[in-house]
Amino acid sequence: MFNGLIREIAQVVSYHNNILRLKAQYKPSLGDSIAVNGACLSVTKIHHDGFEVELSHESRLHIAVQNLKENVHIEPALRFGDRIDGHLMQGHIDFIGILEKIHKDENGVDFFISLPKDAMKFVASKGSIGIDGVSLTVNEVFENQIRLTIIPITFRETLFKEYKIGRKINIETDLLARYIYAQLQGIKNKELSWNEIEKISYLY
Repeated sequence: MFNGLIREIAQVVSYHNNILRLKAQYKPSLGDSIAVNGACLSVTKIHHDGFEVELSHESRLHIAVQNLKENVHIEPALRFGDRIDGHLMQGHIDFIGILEKIHKDENGVDFFISLPKDAMKFVASKGSIGIDGVSLTVNEVFENQIRLTIIPITFRETLFKEYKIGRKINIETDLLARYIYAQLQGIKNKELSWNEIEKISYLY
């Protein structure tokens, strides 16, 4: 699990034969889970100046691999007892969004990101979302687009300041929203008893 707070911006040394080598100050152990632009990957080799992770076929199908160049966000997995300042994230990329518009506001920067139609049921105004591994709040929801406001410290300490219109973005929708939707789909055509309703409420 992760909480969407970027530990470091790592430098991409190479990406070849599904192996991504990163230069970073953070020193993981072999087998550790690291979120790279929000995607949970396992450390397969340690170098004196960084580490390597391997991307499975499944991972490559669901993430924006074209962004595995120059610099990437990294976040190590949470340890038991760690403080959670963002929101709980699994490092499982659900969708690829596209940055459609950037608008500088009084004390922040608005990102307008279009999402696939299937993603919209998992987003809500003031709900949580993961954007390339960064925990953010959805400020506004449109028919097929969301608006996020990036505060100055987040804009400064992430790669967001380098993003251009048209960039593909790894999206992880809210964990609870996905689970609740799955539960509701399973009981869609079923009449619920009060005991079943109480059980579902207890889970969340």
